[in-house]
This record gives sequence, structure tokens and C-alpha cells, in this order.
Amino acid sequence: MSIQEIRLFGDPVLVTPAALVVDFDKELRNLVADLTQTMLEAPGAGLAAPQIGVALRVFTWNVDDELGHLVNPVLVLGDEIQEGDEGCLSFPDMSYPTPRAMRAVAQGFNMFGEQISVDGTEFLARALQHETDHLDGILFIDRMLPGDRKAAMKEIRESDWFNEAAQIGQNIQIKESPHNIFGRNT
Repeated sequence: MSIQEIRLFGDPVLVTPAALVVDFDKELRNLVADLTQTMLEAPGAGLAAPQIGVALRVFTWNVDDELGHLVNPVLVLGDEIQEGDEGCLSFPDMSYPTPRAMRAVAQGFNMFGEQISVDGTEFLARALQHETDHLDGILFIDRMLPGDRKAAMKEIRESDWFNEAAQIGQNIQIKESPHNIFGRNT
């Protein structure tokens, strides 16, 4: 178990849907440990496997001093919307208003293959949605209102970390979310 490098916006693994986990083995338990350690060191409220270059449907979270992880999550979202700023470890030092459902129920498995369900509201609901999006190849900028997204993209283009990636020839991929963002992406 070790702290891993966090992939930054522009890395193709971040916009590629992750594969279902089929083996609940020692390798998966090591991945969960690496995700947890890396998330805590960053520090962050969540971290998905694609953010460390592993294209599997696994994420961890640390919300209100509660650590958790979920494998192969499926979300059921409430209808009420919450407004609030959101950031991402793959977008260093950025935070923008991002609409999310106020409540999210995530169903999946723990690292041992046991079914679990996590019912979150407010910040936990935001984290569950954000990390599940990562597993679908969706980034939080895809969820922003057009004006906020435009401002975020300007900040990204002006950032040192983005320009360093562009200089080494990293192919930047940007796409629109295919998921419901409550009719607010137009």
C-alpha cells in the first residue's frame, strides 16, 4: 500500500468509463488501501480509482470523519437540488458552483464482495455523485452551468499544471455529460 500520483485533467483515463470489478481479491483490497492513503494525504473528500490511473469502478470517501469505499456503485438520486462549490483533486486548487442532488443512495459492494448501501445527504451525497461520475468518465466541470464552466476552463488553461501537461504533449479530452444535470446544462 502506497500513496499514488493523482492524474490531472487532460489524462485520458479520467474521461474513460471504468470497468466493473469482477475479482474481490487481495489486489482489490490493496487498491482500496492505496486510494484511501492517497486521498488522506492529498487531502480530499473522495478519490476514484481512475484518478490514480486504475480504470476500475472503485472509490473511497472521507466525509465528516467517516472513511468508506464502494465497489461497482449504482446511484439513486433524490429530486431536490443543492447548490454549492465543488472541487476535485484532478483539478488542483479549483472550486466552482456545481449543482447536485441533495440526496444520493449508492448501492454496491465493499472490498470483500459484500453488498452495501450508503445513504447520503448534502456533502456525502455530493461526494458519492462526484466519485461515481469519475467512474463513468464524467468530470465535475461537465456538471457546471455554462457560465461557470467557461470560467473554470479559462482558469484551467491559465494554470501551471495544465500548461505543463500540454507541453509534454498530453492530449486533452473534454466532453459534455450524458447524465442528467437537472436540465441545467443548456
